[in-house]
Parts: sequence; C-alpha cells; structure tokens
Amino acid sequence: MSQGVRTRPEGSERALHEAYDTALLDLDGVVYAGGEAIAHAVGSLGTAREAGMRLAYVTNNALRTPDAVAGHLTELGIPAQAADVITSAQAVARLIADQLPQGARVLVVGGEGLRVALRERGLEPVESADDDPAAVVQGYGGPDMGWGRFAEACYAIARGVPWYASNTDLTIPSARGIAPGNGAAVEVVRLTTGAEPQVAGKPLPPMHRETILRTGARRPLVVGDRLDTDIEGAFNGGVDSLLVLTGVTDGARLLAAPPRHRPTYVDADLRGLLTGQPEVSADESGFRCGGWTATAGPQRLELDGDGEALDGLRALCAAAWTAAGDGVCELDGEKALARLAL
Repeated sequence: MSQGVRTRPEGSERALHEAYDTALLDLDGVVYAGGEAIAHAVGSLGTAREAGMRLAYVTNNALRTPDAVAGHLTELGIPAQAADVITSAQAVARLIADQLPQGARVLVVGGEGLRVALRERGLEPVESADDDPAAVVQGYGGPDMGWGRFAEACYAIARGVPWYASNTDLTIPSARGIAPGNGAAVEVVRLTTGAEPQVAGKPLPPMHRETILRTGARRPLVVGDRLDTDIEGAFNGGVDSLLVLTGVTDGARLLAAPPRHRPTYVDADLRGLLTGQPEVSADESGFRCGGWTATAGPQRLELDGDGEALDGLRALCAAAWTAAGDGVCELDGEKALARLAL
C-alpha cells in the first residue's frame, strides 16, 4: 500500500489476479447475497484460481463453521475447503487463547462457529454463567438466538469475567433485507453491564493477523463491499484493497470516505480481479479517467465528459478525496453521480 493519505484510486497495468498472490474475499455482498452467488462471482473466481491466485474467504460472521461456509461455496460452483475460510470466530478464539490457560471455560453467546473455534484452540465452551467461565465470548447467533443468552453474558460480566466479541457489525444482510448484526447484540450487553469487550473481527488487527497466519499470503489483496470493515481492515493491515459495488457501499459513501476508508481500487464486481485498473491523472483541467474529467467546485463536485461510468466514479473519487485531504468530503456530489447512473 502506498504511504500517506490516499487522494485517488490507483491504476494497475497488470491484472489484479496477477499482481497479487492471494485474494482475501469478504462473502456477504461480494461473493453471495441472500445465499445466492452474485453475478459474475463464480466465473471470475474460477478464472483467478486457475491462473494461480489463492482465494481465501474472510468473514466477520461467526455463526457458521468453516466447513459449512466451504460447503455453501462449493454448492454455488466455487470449490472451497474449510482451510480456505477464515472467520471472526477463529480470530477471537485465538485472542482468548493467548490470554487464558489451556482448557479454560468460555461462556458462549453465539452459534456453532464459536464453539468449534474455541475447541480448536483448546478452550472449553460452556453455556451458563454458573459454569464458572473464565471468559465470555459473543458472536452472531442467528435470528433465533434467545434473549436469555444475553442475560447469561451479563451475569458473568457483572462478576468481573472478561468479555470478548467476534465483531461489532451492526447489521447483517439477509434474504429479506438488512437484519441486526452482532454489533447490535453487543450493544445490549454493553448497555446492561457498562463493560467494553475486546473485539477481534474486521477491521481490527486480530482478524488481519488470523488471516495472514492461516493463508501465508505475501502480497494479499483485500476484496470487500464495506468501507468500515473490509477497506478499513486493509488500511489497518497496511495492504491494498479492491472495493466492489455489489454490496452496501454506494457512490455517495465512497466520495465521502475518510482516508482509512479509501480503497486502492474500485470496480463494479469481481470481474475487477481479472483486469488492470485505469490510471486517474491530474492536470490543470481536473482529474481525468477515461473520457471523464472531475473537479471540486466551491460547493459541489463537477463531472464533464462521457464514457464508462466507473471511470467517472474514479475521477470523482480523486476530486473528492483531494479536496477532503485527511478529512471527509462535504461537497455535493449528487448531480455528478446521477450522470453515471451507477
């Protein structure tokens, strides 16, 4: 990753699957949505894999085990093994194991993914605050997790037991829309106890550490759809990132991104792995990409020209991020974005 504040998306003469040895792929909103593969994901990942790029699937969702995630990917036409999947459950289990003795009891507020990850690290999952736990770990437990699970966590934490969370994503995509994520459940326990958990998942360093340990990646590329988890996680880890527009991030959020949320590359979907990336140049007329030129006026972002919509977005990013410096761009970009119809 280049040093300093990023003021424009970078270009790449080489296809990204050739420039990087490992793709660290988020799942929801990148590879699949609502359980179904996102358009172009299966073919693009297959081509990248056949060309020699390692594919690793990195998820903050601690509910499912790596075996279950790999099985789902394989059913979608993306062959995967459990070793290809890294979860926030694994990251938080390692964090706990580094601080507690072998065999320590851990109260689990979450799903099977957490229990499997704890056992892998030599820790004993328990279900009640009365089981004398040495720690509490909280992860996404699915829509059917009972309210009593939060109470068990609160009872133990009130006794001084340390509290860990797999991640703090406030929302999670579902087939019916956006649902409360583990972060919303963590807030319930936080408000009740006044305590603060140690958090492992993206964008924090324990998740990046877990990913590198398990993949051995030497030149990884983080691929995600969320600025505040995927892209910030890459920023914190000092590695490059590709934002795809198949998930929660839209053009307005991207233009307003602070430095830690600015991706190295921007593309429509996972086909971006198979191509180079165009340069954004600057001259006295503004920031140019493809047939577009973007400028930052006193009150709004301006866009002139024509061509591929993504090139226009890249040019607008350069104008917005340069104007914002190490802050957030507050210029109105609505009219400019409307021209692109992304």
